[in-house]
Amino acid sequence: MVIVSRNNPVVKELSALKEKKFRQKSGTFLVEGEKMVRECAASGLTIRRIAVREDYAGEEFPFPRVILGADAFRAVADEKTPQGIVAEAEIPRHELRAPERPCLFLDGVSDPANVGAIIRTANAAGYREIYCASCADAFSPKSVRSSMSGVFFVRLMSGTREEILSALDGVPLIAADMNGENIFRFTPPEKFALCIGNEGNGLSEEVRARAKYTVRIPMEERTESLNAAVSASVAMYLLRRRHFE
Repeated sequence: MVIVSRNNPVVKELSALKEKKFRQKSGTFLVEGEKMVRECAASGLTIRRIAVREDYAGEEFPFPRVILGADAFRAVADEKTPQGIVAEAEIPRHELRAPERPCLFLDGVSDPANVGAIIRTANAAGYREIYCASCADAFSPKSVRSSMSGVFFVRLMSGTREEILSALDGVPLIAADMNGENIFRFTPPEKFALCIGNEGNGLSEEVRARAKYTVRIPMEERTESLNAAVSASVAMYLLRRRHFE
């Protein structure tokens, strides 16, 4: 059966997941596109159901499936040019704990695209434990899309700044800030937490005060700053460069 109405309960349930309050209520989020759905399934996350547009002719997946007409599918999809398949996956829940290796602390990163892009690089650079305080929702459609599947493979832990700082007790914090020492000359400890702050205001006072080190990315004149996701990406790789040599 093809569901054609935007007012159908299934369509309303799925489209509501574009909003944070409904993701929190259901405990699920949307994954769009064949490649992303495939990688979500490969990651081991639980997929509750798949919604496909009636003309979808791509890969088949072994999950409960609903078929939507073009208009109904547009109500569910968030992409401007959807590929015809959307999955509803369960949001993984990870309790705060101490990190096992170099990790990332996102302190008030508010742009979902930046959160997603940072997660993408973190997954590639080996920062599999990511702590988030007062950040944009990593499971919003824009963040999931920007993460390019990275969100499926990292351990995301959320809490207040004090809760996260408590979990990181004993782990050296490295603050990324324009007033720090040149990151190219800095030798990090074996285990650390790289702290990335808000796009406009930088790191919170609580995190600055607890940071053992502060590093900066040097820039040519007439350049005020780098995008938060770009800065985080450069810093992540430079701090683990010995691992990749």
